Amino acid sequence: MNAAPEVVFRASALTKTYRMGEVSVPALRGIDLELRAGELVVLLGPSGSGKSTLLNILGGLDTPTSGEVFYLDHQLTAASEAELTLFRRDHVGFVFQFYNLIPSLTARENVAVVTEIARAPMRPEDALALVGLADRLDHFPAQLSGGEQQRVAIARAIAKNPAVLLCDEPTGALDAQTGVVVLEALEKVNRELGTLTVLITHNAIIAGMANRVIRLSGGCIVDIQDNANPRAARELSW
Repeated sequence: MNAAPEVVFRASALTKTYRMGEVSVPALRGIDLELRAGELVVLLGPSGSGKSTLLNILGGLDTPTSGEVFYLDHQLTAASEAELTLFRRDHVGFVFQFYNLIPSLTARENVAVVTEIARAPMRPEDALALVGLADRLDHFPAQLSGGEQQRVAIARAIAKNPAVLLCDEPTGALDAQTGVVVLEALEKVNRELGTLTVLITHNAIIAGMANRVIRLSGGCIVDIQDNANPRAARELSW
C-alpha cells in the first residue's frame, strides 16, 4: 500500500477579519484544511467567499487574525516578516489574474528576473519550453497574446522550482479557448514537476480538472470533494 503524500500545508481554526474604520469584515471564519504534495486543488466559490484571502495566507502574503498555518513543519503564523519573505522566495510560485510582466524585458528576461535570485532554478528557456513558448523567448510582452503573457507568468513562477504554485483566477482575463491553453500549462507543471498546485476560480467547470475541489462560501469551507477521475484541461469548455 502506498503511503499518503506528505502534508504540505495544514491550517487549523483560521480566521481573518479586516477592519474598515469602525466596521469589522470577516473574510475567513474558522478554516481547517490540509493540502498534500503533488495535488492539483481548486478553491471554488463566488467573489467574497474568502478564496483569495486563504490563498494569500498560505502564500505568506497575508497573516490570519487567529489560528495556525504550518508549511511542512514550519509554523508560518509564528514567522517574522523576514522569514515570510524567504518562504515566498524559496518555496512558492504565484500566478495572478493579471500578468505583471515587465514591458521592457523579453519573455526570457522576465523569467530570468526570478531565476537570478532563486536557490536552485531551472533555466528560463526550459521553463518557457514547459509552457509551450520555446519559440517566443525573445518576444516582448506587447508582441504576445494575453494567453502567451499568462504562460510567461507561469514560467516565471515555476522557474525557481517551487514546492507550491498558487494561482488566483489565472484564466479570469482570458476567453475560454485561451484559458484552456493556460490550464493545460498548469496541468503539465503539476504532472511533470509534482508541484502542489492550488487554483482559485469562480468557474465550476474548471473544477473538473482538480484532484480535490474545496468550496468556500461566506468565509467557510462548505464542501470538499475528491475527484477520482480528473478531466484533462483540453476537455473543458465554458
